Amino acid sequence: MNIVTPVNELTPKDFATDQEVRWCPGCGDYAILKAMQRTLADIGAKRENTVFVSGIGCAARFPYYMATYGFHTIHGRAPAFGTGIKLANPDLDVWVVTGDGDALSIGGNHLLHVLRRNVNLQVLLFNNEIYGLTKGQYSPASRAGTRSPSTPWGSIENPVSAAALALGAGGRFVARSVDTMQKHLGEMFKRAHDHNGTSFVEIFQNCIVFNNDIFADFTAKDIADEAQIILEHGQPLIFGKERTRGLRVRPGFFELEAVTIGEDGVEEKDILVHDETNRALAGMLALMEPPTMPVALGVLYCYPTPSYEDGVKDHFDEAKAHNPGGDINKLLRRGHTWTVTG
Repeated sequence: MNIVTPVNELTPKDFATDQEVRWCPGCGDYAILKAMQRTLADIGAKRENTVFVSGIGCAARFPYYMATYGFHTIHGRAPAFGTGIKLANPDLDVWVVTGDGDALSIGGNHLLHVLRRNVNLQVLLFNNEIYGLTKGQYSPASRAGTRSPSTPWGSIENPVSAAALALGAGGRFVARSVDTMQKHLGEMFKRAHDHNGTSFVEIFQNCIVFNNDIFADFTAKDIADEAQIILEHGQPLIFGKERTRGLRVRPGFFELEAVTIGEDGVEEKDILVHDETNRALAGMLALMEPPTMPVALGVLYCYPTPSYEDGVKDHFDEAKAHNPGGDINKLLRRGHTWTVTG
């Protein structure tokens, strides 16, 4: 007689390893790690089917702290490794963990291609606008004027908008959250996981040592309501502590502006409704920044299309149907060949 042993539901603790978590005290990465462990438990993930892939940097330690499969790869190449893993075994749930330096500098090329190919995996970009592991040099996401060991007089470079880059590269799912927004962060992880294709989640993460409070202009508790807007599909783009601020298209211009409902003839019906399938709107939301505009958090864009590995499988099936019982030996020796003698 066979006895079926029921499978116990996993808890967040089941996804934690016995490794000492070694980030600086107060680092935002701790919060992201906890949010991920909770999310995997909530969605019923299986440890043996889950893979975390990372490159180089503080964020790259993530696989060591997850009781799943993991690959700690080389600088900037995590998306390429993730693509290979997904193609080799499409049933695996692949999460790529990277930082703004790792992904937007040496890894920019690989990030671009995983997004345009639409490989069915999740990319989590920890953005602290600095190189933390190598002691505080400015990164591609650092703002102009950033003083660092590599720019002691202030950076003269314009920063990359990670979300705008993801949209421009053809990303079909682009979202944002903040390390301290635990409930919201978990919701973004779940949405990313449910999406078929490459999901890109930018996480504003505080580096307490080298770039502390860099996002305080929209995350500080006393101003967050006025300086950020939480996006919800099908809901008006309204924000503010009193819910009297909103976004509309500026009359006569193709650009967004923040307005106050009840002033200058502005009514709630004038406020835009968020449509996460609208790429043009997503692009404008991605580029908003304080002090004139709120920072957009949530799903900026979601437009599912067939994933890359689905297309690859279709090609394989078509090739097999076209040439059933193919012989690799014959394939290698067909056409022009040479015989080397003597």
